[in-house]
Amino acid sequence: MIDEDLSYLNKNSSEQNAQSEGKAEDSLDWAKEAYERLKKQQQERKEKEVENIANNSSANLEVSDKVDINNQRGTHLTTDTQVLNENKLEQVPIDSSSIEEDLGDFNQTFTWSAEVLAAQGIKSKDISIDEINWLGKLKQGLEKTRKEFVTDLLDKYGDDPLTPEVVDDLEMLLLRSDAGVAATDEILEALRTRLNEDVLGADQGLKFLKEKLCEILELPIKSSGINLLSPKKGVLNIWLLVGVNGVGKTTTLGKLANLAVRSGFSTLIAAADTFRAAAVEQLRIWAQRSSVSLVANESSNADPAAIVFDAIGAAKSKNIDLLFVDTAGRLQTKNNLMEELKKIRKVIDQLSPEANVESLLVLDASQGQNGLKQAMAFAQAAQLTGVAITKLDGSSRGGVAFAIASEAKLPIRFVGVGEGIKDLRPFNSFEFVEALLAKK
Repeated sequence: MIDEDLSYLNKNSSEQNAQSEGKAEDSLDWAKEAYERLKKQQQERKEKEVENIANNSSANLEVSDKVDINNQRGTHLTTDTQVLNENKLEQVPIDSSSIEEDLGDFNQTFTWSAEVLAAQGIKSKDISIDEINWLGKLKQGLEKTRKEFVTDLLDKYGDDPLTPEVVDDLEMLLLRSDAGVAATDEILEALRTRLNEDVLGADQGLKFLKEKLCEILELPIKSSGINLLSPKKGVLNIWLLVGVNGVGKTTTLGKLANLAVRSGFSTLIAAADTFRAAAVEQLRIWAQRSSVSLVANESSNADPAAIVFDAIGAAKSKNIDLLFVDTAGRLQTKNNLMEELKKIRKVIDQLSPEANVESLLVLDASQGQNGLKQAMAFAQAAQLTGVAITKLDGSSRGGVAFAIASEAKLPIRFVGVGEGIKDLRPFNSFEFVEALLAKK
């Protein structure tokens, strides 16, 4: 599974849009073919699991034959093998990344996911259950935003051609979803210009809207020169996660570490959030889930920069590909905390000037325009290079993604739509817009 999770999304939206034309008629056959293959794959996996369980049971029986059956005390006898297994369950955390998800039913969600994948030129033999399930989660996660945005629009105008009145209503809906003034103005101007040139049917109007939304999301990504954010080989990569308390920063770091491990990168975590109670313990749990080493200091008032210093030394000595740094939740009004963040960056620059450094701001989608303000405030102190948006599944303000791209001009790198360890993925503008504007 090397690089699978971090590379399969490596497609420019312009390429995706070009590929999407002319594929609709084949999508149902594509979906059926993919479903049958995945169903067979799942069945084979389950049969292998049953076989492994049976083999383990046979081995346990051989050990149990050695138990003294003549014991007359009437107590329950426990074999050494059973004791060992119980200890493992208590002491060794379950690595949830190794638990494969089941394939759901062949339903509307599956066929929609298949259409989105097929539109990107992906062959049915190359997809996985994880990819299908992720798209289903993304669509479901954006449901609240979609109901406030798309459903209103489609219910009012159905299949009617696009009119200036529709565009006016679209303005209100975009602003209500926290898309921001800049993105809204750009979209409306493009639509009005197009309407002056041609009559747009409902489907044409929706297609044009999707294209404009993708352009807004893609612009900062293209400007960065990095289509897909992944660690560079042959150099130490340091990813700092910053953000205010409560946005899911530590959880996001844990999920990113798991994604990196599954994609074949050696990984280390630095617990540099020494201000929040239990932050180290929370990170330790996430590190254990993915068998990742952790550099931490649990003493009160530990110096975050000193922890980063030690972590860089450890990463270099072990030839680690990717070092994650968890930082304290900082309110932009707390200058001392912002200064601490600058101090961490100074340590990185001095100790590892050759490192490939990324600074990712974690934003809670439900905070809407407040998230945009956070991005602007953090931009200078944290030298931000990208954004990870969390909690999309609990918000009707998913439009903030467009505000981040158009006003903060920051590339969105990851999105999270659930609590599971696999419920965070690299951002794909085409899939995001398709999920946001799904008709059903």
